[in-house]
Amino acid sequence: MRYRCATPPDNAVKRSIARLRGSVASGYVGSMEEMPRSKMRRWVLAGLLSAGADVALAAPPGRSLRPAPRPGGAGARMAPSPEYLVERARLGATKVAFVVADAETGEVLEVMKPLLPQPPASTAKALTSLYALDALGPTHRFATRLLATGPVEDGVLKGDLVLAGSGDPTLDTRRLAELADGLKEAGVTSVEGDFLAWDGALPNLTAIDPEQPVQVGYNPAISGLNLNFNRVHFEWRRNGSGWTTAMDARTDNYRPDVHVARMSVAKRRYPIYTYEDGGEADLWTVASGALGKNGSRWLPVRKPTAYTAEVFQTLAGAQGIRLDAARRVAELPEGAELARVESADLRDLLYEMLKYSTNVTAEAVGLAASAARGPVPTTLADSAARMGTWLETGIGSPRVAMVDHSGLGGQSRITATDMVRSLVELGPRHDLEPLLKPIRMKDSAGRPIDSYPARIKAKTGTLNFVSALAGYVTLPGGRKLAFATFVADPARRDAIPVEQRERPEGLSSWLARARILQLRLIDRWVTVHDRPA
Repeated sequence: MRYRCATPPDNAVKRSIARLRGSVASGYVGSMEEMPRSKMRRWVLAGLLSAGADVALAAPPGRSLRPAPRPGGAGARMAPSPEYLVERARLGATKVAFVVADAETGEVLEVMKPLLPQPPASTAKALTSLYALDALGPTHRFATRLLATGPVEDGVLKGDLVLAGSGDPTLDTRRLAELADGLKEAGVTSVEGDFLAWDGALPNLTAIDPEQPVQVGYNPAISGLNLNFNRVHFEWRRNGSGWTTAMDARTDNYRPDVHVARMSVAKRRYPIYTYEDGGEADLWTVASGALGKNGSRWLPVRKPTAYTAEVFQTLAGAQGIRLDAARRVAELPEGAELARVESADLRDLLYEMLKYSTNVTAEAVGLAASAARGPVPTTLADSAARMGTWLETGIGSPRVAMVDHSGLGGQSRITATDMVRSLVELGPRHDLEPLLKPIRMKDSAGRPIDSYPARIKAKTGTLNFVSALAGYVTLPGGRKLAFATFVADPARRDAIPVEQRERPEGLSSWLARARILQLRLIDRWVTVHDRPA
């Protein structure tokens, strides 16, 4: 096995390679050919990248930033150097870090700042997928059940009706309506006791990241009972000199009104939205100067258990089954199951999560994975730390520092080294690659290249002034690479006032340049590291 680099190694790199060879010789008796493939990957990634600061591409360039010719002769295609591509991206003080390795052997091919901790953004969802598959298994399903604490006699439930969740992040109004259908099919026409809601399978969290703007729908609460990704639909229509507003839990043909989230129009221009915890309800105001004529948007739900229970109460009423307002209980009552609805298998659920980058799904499956390994975590940070410990054990690194499972929190940190280690060591164990989204190569004008010869499967990640991409690329000759690229300017991100974080100035053009840089790096690796079949 040899170390591959885009440029001839300098003396520091030669010393690093020598140290690597020495560590391999002292730690494993036998030839590299005799070493098990998984152990070989671990040696190459751990040994080489532990000296990452000495690698040429991790340091300031020692040569002019000019395209370097592709190996293969005078007629070979030109491949720009990584340093040239970074300079051309014009990202200012932004820090760029990447690692690319052979996905089979773990042989590291190129690096830049491989040990620099960077925010993973939504590439964290790939790690969460591995964590959940390991703890829960690929066929795990989340169930939402109705339990009866007493018998059903002549259609009357002689006891309490319990709506019991397991944290299903994909439960929607349509499936909740199916649960109400199941209650009717069980012969229940009325309930003599109370309507109870149990959400203790997961902790109650009022938001994923407290530093997000209050109105963004991708930052809702999480609990053991979730509905419609814990979002409520807000709609407004001009009515004379004012507006009429509605809050509903729409899915498909179902649009039940909700009262646990309430909106009022305030005569002002800023702030556009305000939120107040009203105890029994989420109390919102919206600035009249921002409404225009007609429109709608999704707002986050801060009381998901009450939201889910209220919508079920409405749907049961449509079946002629009257229920009082739900009372939340801390302990799950014993009772007979009357009906249930289930999520898709975990692998299918994760495929959708990675495709659409749904934060609620990531947090729910991550929390459920932690609960499966021990007590139900009390906070998101506690659960994320457990995932970090699991990753550190799996890849042999102590550097993973996560604050959530979705990557929404900007304080999470991981190195490109550790992300690639996870892809190489843990990815094949849980067949991660088929779950990842195809990424299309684009030309300099941003147009997709339909005939591009390599296949890219990866997870994207975007925060304010953070762009990440991690996954696999299969080269034309059949060789497969694992890569992680992190492009981030955390100082610029942190300087944005909270009220401007939904659409900060300059973000769009910055992200466009960062994404083009990531694709150009991949194109370089395809050009330089392909091997004929």
